[in-house]
Amino acid sequence: MMTKPASINLIINADDYGYFPCINQGIIEAAQFGILTATGILANSSDLSTQLKNLDTTNLDLGVHLNLTFKAPLSELMRQKLARWNGNFPDAQTMSLMILSGKISVNDVRMEWQLQIDACQPRKLVFLNSHEHIHMLPVLFPVVLKLAQDYNIPHVRFTRADWHWPMKRSVLFRNTMLQVMQLINRSLHTAEMPIFLGLTQSGKLDLIYLEKIFSKLKPGQCYELMCHPGHFNPQEITDSKLIAYHEWEAELALLKSPEVLDLLEKFAIRLSHYS
Repeated sequence: MMTKPASINLIINADDYGYFPCINQGIIEAAQFGILTATGILANSSDLSTQLKNLDTTNLDLGVHLNLTFKAPLSELMRQKLARWNGNFPDAQTMSLMILSGKISVNDVRMEWQLQIDACQPRKLVFLNSHEHIHMLPVLFPVVLKLAQDYNIPHVRFTRADWHWPMKRSVLFRNTMLQVMQLINRSLHTAEMPIFLGLTQSGKLDLIYLEKIFSKLKPGQCYELMCHPGHFNPQEITDSKLIAYHEWEAELALLKSPEVLDLLEKFAIRLSHYS
């Protein structure tokens, strides 16, 4: 009797639910199409209760997209410490430097992230990750692991650099920094986790990249593909840096394309959930 080959399991996880209404709309659309299996929630988004109710129309695994770099904190103490930025989070580099220098303490971050997780209750949460991967800072990675334990959340994203060329200088720098953080955090990361994919083409997934990474997946393994689908509304999204970084509409169209379904079939990849 022939043994059935082990399957390749793939979680397709959309970051940034709650970013903007147009992004939320695209994520819901991709979920209802059947290609998405998970999404991470930005808990400090406006009208969160309505956005959470909209997720009830999907079968997505839900997690918290822990945030220290976008909009206003939920913690009053954090808002006071960010008075220079009108109580809003600054960019990731500035926030990282403030944490590493002690101007924002690890306990400040813990309190903020607790509030963000609490805001997404009583939804069943099965993973934690973070906006711009800031949880991978070595001083913060133990914090997110402890929060996952305290809240009985079984999965924490372990962001891994991938090295697919050609690569822009900014992507090379980001991948190098995350590679260093990955090596430092490795000893703490003992749980079996889905293998992370999608960093090199973050914000700009395309078919060539997907075929390249799918061809290297191994039977018996579970992988997580990060993606950023959405619709673009210029009245909602006005930040030129965000617009330059993301191709939301293109990713949404890609995920809904027959070509991606063909790739999944070609490489015998099964869409999966965390559970």
